[in-house]
Amino acid sequence: MNRRAVVTGMGAVTPVGNNVKETWESLISGKNGIAPITLFDTANYKAKLGAEVKNFEPKDYLEVNDILRTDRYAQFAVAAAQQAVEESGIEGNIEPERFAVQFGTGIGGIGTFEREHTKLLERGPRRVSSLFVPMMIANMAAGMIAIRHDCRGSAQPSVTACASGSNAIGEALRMIRHGYADAVITGGTEAAINASAIAGFVNMQALTVSEDVNAASLPFDKRRAGFVIGEGGVALVLEEYEHAKARGAKIYGEVCGYGSTCDAYHITAPHPEGRGGARAMEDAMREANYNSGDIVYINAHGTGTPMNDAIETMVIKKAMGEEAAYKAYVSSTKSMTGHMLGAAGAVEALACLMALNEGIIPPTINLNEQDPKCDLNCVPNKAVKADITLALSNSLGFGGHNACLAFRKV
Repeated sequence: MNRRAVVTGMGAVTPVGNNVKETWESLISGKNGIAPITLFDTANYKAKLGAEVKNFEPKDYLEVNDILRTDRYAQFAVAAAQQAVEESGIEGNIEPERFAVQFGTGIGGIGTFEREHTKLLERGPRRVSSLFVPMMIANMAAGMIAIRHDCRGSAQPSVTACASGSNAIGEALRMIRHGYADAVITGGTEAAINASAIAGFVNMQALTVSEDVNAASLPFDKRRAGFVIGEGGVALVLEEYEHAKARGAKIYGEVCGYGSTCDAYHITAPHPEGRGGARAMEDAMREANYNSGDIVYINAHGTGTPMNDAIETMVIKKAMGEEAAYKAYVSSTKSMTGHMLGAAGAVEALACLMALNEGIIPPTINLNEQDPKCDLNCVPNKAVKADITLALSNSLGFGGHNACLAFRKV
């Protein structure tokens, strides 16, 4: 069985917009979603910038009692999923037993963990919330989405650090491809802009300590010195192609390839020769029937860390061959959204699908001093028009996890 999976709905809550339209318009206009962190007091922290979600109203999607029982990461997921499901029109047009959820997060409810642990230390064990565990655990976003939309098929999280969102979408593809579901709500979510996470990332020297919003998230630039943490949630409805066509659904595009590998090398550093990342790209391209005539856009992992961007450039060349790599359009939307961790692959899938539909490549903003080690066409500062035929999205996560998704028009 080798069924096709297409995207029939999308939803977004991101640092540059609280729906798909706002997010996409911000990306192609080069809007910077990075600003000083407001979610906690950063006075004693070296890193002071983040890409926060702005003006998000949980009450637009959840009842007051549910808001109090739900971590911020799950609120983003519920909101994005509701947008995607409503746009797709899938509800009422699918058997609940054939409707599934596969949703990624890198960390889960770390905000809840921090808050309740503080209560434990300051006020004792009797003050810890009875909802501490269900609010914290990483599967709760998938569970809440399933409950709200009556998805009685499999409902699972993908937890592969920064590759979580891409792995979720890839595994959703496989669920449809191999006949386990006819539609899957998938994507990724994260809400880790808090004191504990920032302290940990700073102390491992992963975050930039720049206080200039226009010189902080600098993918492929020789000034880059670490990523800027972001947050948000993005959801896609993946649907079996014949099922979508039969009900006249709008189709954004096809998820036509997926590669998932592990470096089996180091807990945080990528393999120095990029072996796992290259193989993930090769697998996705093979499934997508890549050919030398394709006009390719790659939404790179592009974190803005010194090591990642140079190695990812090597990965792209190794997977495609140097000649094809130099012809491809490559950009990092993390220059605008920051690194949304477990949600990164999902927002970047959105960017790929919109680029295919609109014929516009979002830029890598603030790319003013391109590193010679990152010498691909990284679409500096301004969006460009291109009639691309294949879009690829790379995600590389702590633990050596690598995922690549491939998209085409239908």
